Amino acid sequence: MPVFRYTGRDRRGRIRRGKITSDNRKEAVSKIKEMGIAVTSIEELKGILYKEVNLNVKKVKNQDLVIYIRQFSTLLKAGISVVETTNILARQTSSKLLKKALEDIANSLEEGKPYSDSAEIHRKIFPPLFINMMRAGEAGGNLDEILERMAVYYEKQHNTTQKVKSAMMYPATVGIISVVVVVFLLSTVVPAFADMFHSFGGELPLITRMVLGLGDFFKKYWWLLLLICLFNLLGIQYLRSNKTTRYYFDFALLKIPVIGKLLQKASIARMSRTLGSLFASSVPIQHSLTIVERIIGNEVLARVIRNSRNSIEKGQSITVPMEKHWAFPPMVTHMIAIGEKSGTMDLMLDKVADFYETEVDNATDQIKALMEPMMIVFLSIMVGVIVSAIAVPMFSIFETIQ
Repeated sequence: MPVFRYTGRDRRGRIRRGKITSDNRKEAVSKIKEMGIAVTSIEELKGILYKEVNLNVKKVKNQDLVIYIRQFSTLLKAGISVVETTNILARQTSSKLLKKALEDIANSLEEGKPYSDSAEIHRKIFPPLFINMMRAGEAGGNLDEILERMAVYYEKQHNTTQKVKSAMMYPATVGIISVVVVVFLLSTVVPAFADMFHSFGGELPLITRMVLGLGDFFKKYWWLLLLICLFNLLGIQYLRSNKTTRYYFDFALLKIPVIGKLLQKASIARMSRTLGSLFASSVPIQHSLTIVERIIGNEVLARVIRNSRNSIEKGQSITVPMEKHWAFPPMVTHMIAIGEKSGTMDLMLDKVADFYETEVDNATDQIKALMEPMMIVFLSIMVGVIVSAIAVPMFSIFETIQ
């Protein structure tokens, strides 16, 4: 993504300078305005030094953030002030990055600054949703209720994410172990038997020659296989970093049998839970949709959310673009339409989120139940072929000896 250097003034009239990554200048200005900064100048930085390289370094774990928000909510409900709560949690957290951020926030709070403005400085740690919800709670005087809602929200999001990761990691782990076992057998065990077979002379069976050839290939060109894996990882990273290619990458993911349905349900659950929380906190609908568009994690659904925001600006229903898109099931659009007409949007969205979070749980269990026998059969076939390549010529040798 391009990097932009900007200069502007915040709500207190102070000059603010910084850098921000965005797809284009217009979107960069929009992001800066959402930070409460009026842009006076902005320029794109050129050159290789300003190319974004995302290695996910120095990032607060999602689990640490979930624990922090839950503890924040509990202490605030117990009647402890925001400043004292922040100081207590800064001492208790195990994350060094979060600890440093909380210490800075505590100092800002003691100077009389709002929590949301203080947290906004640490945007790499605190998500935009959390900052905007805190700002809404400060404005409405119900910070304890907002924090309770945020604690529930992030706990559910964390559980859903872990479920999806678990479903994806299981076949990946078994697959990697299978490949390692097969490569080990081909590169060490099979060649040892090959030397013995050659010493007895005679022509080896076709299956044995094929396995031996594959073993030789692994021994000679193992570096090529590593390069292919590395290029694949870099290719996926590039596809995900570019907005245009990310759309087609996410589209392909959603079309994968079984896995695509799981990702679709997880994205809808995230969208519904987020929108429901924002509506319940009286965050303006267009701003809510902007936040959801950025955090939904799938460019296909994000484009539909963007179209829904444009639909509202034209005076139409939020569900018009959703009804025309295959990624949104009729149940979702019907529930949202009912909530829109009855004024119970937050309640309906929570119901949709509850339903699809349960669906994600069921889908992950089904995937694990489906993948386990498939991976066992795959590994059995691979090992069986290698064992057969060794056993068939051994029977021939035994017959010759007899």
